Amino acid sequence: MRGVTDDLTAMSEKHSVHSHMYADDTQLYDSSPLVDAESVRDRLTSCVSEVAKWCALRRLQLNDDKTEMIWFGSHSNLAKLQHINLSLQVGTSNIQPSSIVWDLGVCMDSELTMKEHITKIAAACFCHICRPHQVRRRFGQEVTQQLILALIMSRLDYCNSVLAGLPTSTLQPLQRIQNAAVQLVFGLSRYDMSCRP
Repeated sequence: MRGVTDDLTAMSEKHSVHSHMYADDTQLYDSSPLVDAESVRDRLTSCVSEVAKWCALRRLQLNDDKTEMIWFGSHSNLAKLQHINLSLQVGTSNIQPSSIVWDLGVCMDSELTMKEHITKIAAACFCHICRPHQVRRRFGQEVTQQLILALIMSRLDYCNSVLAGLPTSTLQPLQRIQNAAVQLVFGLSRYDMSCRP
């Protein structure tokens, strides 16, 4: 495997783009001022084309269907790029930029607000919070606490460093989940929670 990663790293460096690899997932990325966006697109296209040829020589297939592309930036900067063709040619496929991509379980939007990611975590957690109510009545606090840790807290903890520095209003759904989890484990009412210091 070392030879594969060395080859892919060398190809990305040759085209002056950065690479990140995890298992069978390879990411190519770069940054630039607005005026150089087309240059970044061209370098990425050239790099991907070389990777595709490298794969073909080894009877490997670069999966066009799983290839995604996203441009990150402020709302105003992304608006300025709308009139430029920023798509990526991968084999015979033309990959259009997405507004949201998944990166190792984290939902990233083009403005990095993380709102979509938080919405999805909140929906999954609230779905699970409804279930332990019956468990608490039947098996008590200890089993409920274990379920909360396994089903809720593990989701809240996963990659939570990407949420650092976000406004409180954006993080509010996650705070509500934590409050609901505490209520459930300790059998507290909303009144009890609002009276806590």
